[in-house]
Amino acid sequence: MTQTSDIDRVAMIVLRYMRRPLFALLLVYSVGIVGMALMPGQVVDGETTYMNLFHAFYFFTYTATTTGFGELPDGFSNEQRLWTIFCLYTGVIAWFYALGSLIGLVQNPHFTQAMDRFRFARKVEGNVEPFIILCGFGDTGSLLARGLSDHQKRAVILDSDPERIKALGVRDYSVSMPGLCADASAPRHLLAAGVEHPACLALAALTNDDDVNLKIAVMARHLNPRLRVICRSTSARHEANLRALENVTVVDPFEIFAQLVYWAIARPELHNLNAWFVGARGVKLGVPVKVPRGDWILCGYGRMGHWIQRCLLAHGVGVRIIDPGVDSSVAGDGTVIVQAHADHASLVTAGIDDAAGVVAATNRDSDNLSTLLSVMALNPDTFRIVRQNSHENQVAFDAARADLVLQHSLTTARRILKLLVSPLIQELIEWLEEREPAQTEALVARLQGVVGTESPHLWSVRLVADEAPAVVDYLDAGGGVALGALCRDARAFPEGLPCEVLAVRRAGQSIMLPEKTFPLDVGDELLFCSMHRVEPLLQATFHNLYTLRYVLTGVDESRGYLFAWLEERLRRRRAGHKPNGRRP
Repeated sequence: MTQTSDIDRVAMIVLRYMRRPLFALLLVYSVGIVGMALMPGQVVDGETTYMNLFHAFYFFTYTATTTGFGELPDGFSNEQRLWTIFCLYTGVIAWFYALGSLIGLVQNPHFTQAMDRFRFARKVEGNVEPFIILCGFGDTGSLLARGLSDHQKRAVILDSDPERIKALGVRDYSVSMPGLCADASAPRHLLAAGVEHPACLALAALTNDDDVNLKIAVMARHLNPRLRVICRSTSARHEANLRALENVTVVDPFEIFAQLVYWAIARPELHNLNAWFVGARGVKLGVPVKVPRGDWILCGYGRMGHWIQRCLLAHGVGVRIIDPGVDSSVAGDGTVIVQAHADHASLVTAGIDDAAGVVAATNRDSDNLSTLLSVMALNPDTFRIVRQNSHENQVAFDAARADLVLQHSLTTARRILKLLVSPLIQELIEWLEEREPAQTEALVARLQGVVGTESPHLWSVRLVADEAPAVVDYLDAGGGVALGALCRDARAFPEGLPCEVLAVRRAGQSIMLPEKTFPLDVGDELLFCSMHRVEPLLQATFHNLYTLRYVLTGVDESRGYLFAWLEERLRRRRAGHKPNGRRP
């Protein structure tokens, strides 16, 4: 239905802008053909000849194409040549008028938008691969698209800024990612993006306007109630409305910031593991950041500051706040408050000399970088955590050499990417947060032995017919598959492949860090952490029944009818003899 409306819109625009040029051409050639048929030709045998309408139409046809076959069917009289000259000049004028109108039509923004929407809707409708709709292609959307591309996941992009959609065309994505310049909150544009498409896996609302994100989530929820919606929100009011909607996940970057700050301070081993999972730059597994103990200075008490203070105080970490507009009654009793900007004087008043660290958390990158300079001058040993608001300022923040940089768009994109690609990873991190640090350290040691110094490759597979047909057939036939046996190396039996199964989801429940003896069942979803080269080897086990049986039993069965028949005859012959070699 969307494509039909786009075709109708294109046809309407073409007819509107080309109506007069087409009428002009039709009039010029109609008058020319009729006039040529009425013009007297040469005198033959005392009678004046006339060109019939077919010959006149034929003459004007090859004349219009500049072919020039000559004066056909007979030589022209002076009257016919004079009329031809008149028709040629008027025809050239009419063609110039038509071509100019055609160029104007091609440059018309309404026509261009209608054509873009038609081509976009056709690409989306013809797509058979699973894809995600990204509403908003700013810093967060661009980073998320790059992450999806690295995981071979397709995306369909909507953004109201034409420059961002133009930039999409020069990105070197490994998969197709069509984009459309349109208002993502309009239902017809969501339909064109495939919100009702059977291959659509999820929709992510990532615009910089919380009102628009809320509207997108509501529209998508009505258009396709089964579709998963992930919505970024920084407003408490909008979050309350979004969390009330079914099948809608809310991602609050400020809440994530607070969680990361707490992990860096109180759970460095968990912060290190999470950063390693998401591929943070410069992070080595098993080498967590060393954060000193003591009170922290929080520069900026906006929504992010509220989250950080609430999280740190809940875990017994003292906080001192610097903000010109902070209200002491809101911040809480016993909290040191300095109502000023974070400069030298206010940092000294807040006790920078004995502070364990400083969090520069304002919504202006210039203020945060200025705070870092003041901290370096007053107490260079203080641990420095800074908030980066714009991805364009990456070079300046790299030069600032802060101990921990929390980038708004990057943090949000990483969290959404985990939810879309490996949702069990986030469940694992939250599960480890509730356990003792020793359990996280044990997992880190296991992963170091598997992956070593390489970057992790996280991927998941479901034991269903489409993704693991050999395993499904084996289980349906009554066989048993243990987790450790499934991960054996078919090239060096019985050694195992360098991989770890971090979680198994079964019937809506997640089993974290399962044992190698854990029995698998049809429908289970397995989350792997391995090297990149391991996935193709395990995929061969999932899809090839002979390989699966070999890694489970160690017996390399014969393949093909002839070899299976010969092996069966040999087995029967051996079974038909006694141990001493005599027949029974």
